[in-house]
Amino acid sequence: MAFLKKHYEKVLLGLMLAGLIGVLVFMLFYIAADTADMTNKRLSYINPPVHALTNLDTTLLDSALLRSKSPYYLDLETTNKVFNPMEWQKSLDGKLILAATRTGSQVAEVTNIAPLNLVIALDSVMTNELGVRYVILVERQAATTAAARHAARHYVSKDDKPNAKDPFSLVAVKGPPENPDALVLKLTDTGESITLSLGKPFQRVDGYMADFRYDPERKAFHNRRVGDKVAFGGVDYVIVEVNKNELILQDQSNQKKTSLPFVP
Repeated sequence: MAFLKKHYEKVLLGLMLAGLIGVLVFMLFYIAADTADMTNKRLSYINPPVHALTNLDTTLLDSALLRSKSPYYLDLETTNKVFNPMEWQKSLDGKLILAATRTGSQVAEVTNIAPLNLVIALDSVMTNELGVRYVILVERQAATTAAARHAARHYVSKDDKPNAKDPFSLVAVKGPPENPDALVLKLTDTGESITLSLGKPFQRVDGYMADFRYDPERKAFHNRRVGDKVAFGGVDYVIVEVNKNELILQDQSNQKKTSLPFVP
């Protein structure tokens, strides 16, 4: 105790110096830690970390896109009864039947469709004092009138000048003129060159005709062509198109068209 009483000032000074040294050492570590923290914060603000985005969920958009590719159609003809009330008709036995399901152009049935051809054939060779002439048969099965559908004879020779009114013109004769191997003709309507020889005619499809029936009235229609008029079910129709796959009827009262497919 005597030592403390005698040297307490030195002891206090030593303790203070030791505390000051401790504070200085602590400040070195504190300053270093604070500097590192400030650096990290600065870098995080200037160059923030970038994380990969997760896959975007496009399920709703994809489903909407698929629906837009297959739009929904409203049937306002066969099922709707507000804008298209049911129509009734009398059958042959006098009973009332639904016109929309058992009568009308939609229940007509195509039974056959046949092609209508343009046929050009070398019929014979004529020789006389005037020279050699060739008899050409031209059959227009698709002609609009019955008279024009019969085979017509055309007489042509090598020196004839082309005539726009003729269906063809003679271009060349292959082989002996009196007994040619073949004739080369040029068609007036298409400009196409064709070759004819005896027994080997040229043939081209120019249209079609159809057979169809209407069972509710037991009616059958044969060899009908474009432009022909037919009547059944109390309605007048005109045939507006016939091709190898279908026949199209048009109601003359409202111009409505009905397509009747042909299934061989």
